[in-house]
Amino acid sequence: MEMESDVFDKLDLQLLSALEVNGRASFSRIGAVLGVSDQTVARRYRRLCAEGGLRVVAVLDSDALALDHWTLRLRCVPDSAETIAEALAKRPDTSWIGLASGGTEIVLGTRPRNAGDRDDLLLGKLPRTPRLLEIRAYQKLHRFFGGPQGWLAKFSALAPDQIEALTPDPVPDPGPARIDPEDEPLLAVLERDGRATYPELQRATGRSESAVKRRLATLIASGAIYIDCEYHPETVGHPLMAALWLTVAPAALHSVGEALATHAPIAHVSATAGPTNVTATAVVRSTSDLYAYLSGPLGQLEGVQHVEATPYLRNVKQLTYRPRPR
Repeated sequence: MEMESDVFDKLDLQLLSALEVNGRASFSRIGAVLGVSDQTVARRYRRLCAEGGLRVVAVLDSDALALDHWTLRLRCVPDSAETIAEALAKRPDTSWIGLASGGTEIVLGTRPRNAGDRDDLLLGKLPRTPRLLEIRAYQKLHRFFGGPQGWLAKFSALAPDQIEALTPDPVPDPGPARIDPEDEPLLAVLERDGRATYPELQRATGRSESAVKRRLATLIASGAIYIDCEYHPETVGHPLMAALWLTVAPAALHSVGEALATHAPIAHVSATAGPTNVTATAVVRSTSDLYAYLSGPLGQLEGVQHVEATPYLRNVKQLTYRPRPR
């Protein structure tokens, strides 16, 4: 894939890709890998934050931690979808939210930390929400692509040796992925700012700086968390996002999922339980490119029986929630 932007350039794409590989890498380390000064990296980073919506945050890996992950489609009365979406965006267990279908539908992901949180949303809050007409729930069964696997890698902006130089140092025997109660203060900071300094993390946790470094490295190495980036997709010249709902023959489920994972437009794809058995997110330049993908690479996959595409009108929440100016 190629980047097309009137504002950002290849170096910006390389910086985003570097942060996708190692969101906590220092500006000096990134600069050395990209062949520019750390001042240049810092300046580009600040501009991406200000103009490209860049945020770097820690994310729990629900797969590694064996947590539920649901995709929900909510059909609403037309003038209520935005209000409901904004309220859902304030919940810490919602990971992304989009408005679709002419403003009558909300598509969202939720990662409840426990069964109580799940039931509070699915059995409590949503059924009692006024002007909500229909709820469709899709429980993730298997992730083919997404999560710690970043979509920007499909641009191939970094060479293999650059990726290797940025990859965090290995941790010997990190053990199983788990979140301990004493990790919560650490995660609370990192979920707001994945690049928080070690002194900041030390003050928030009361641990020594060396203990914080060791525990954070272990959390990442074990797969319990990963450091992710959010940004406006138009930053890399791909402003259109669409949810894809696929019905696939059971015998072809794995092969179709594996194939979709390799397709350039696909930022996420999972097998699900629900009204359809594969959900995916496509990120493209235009409606013409979306048509070309649906009628070409996707349409040619053997075993795909039905496809519904739902383009997003607007992202309400990606990894973090930032209210729109009124």
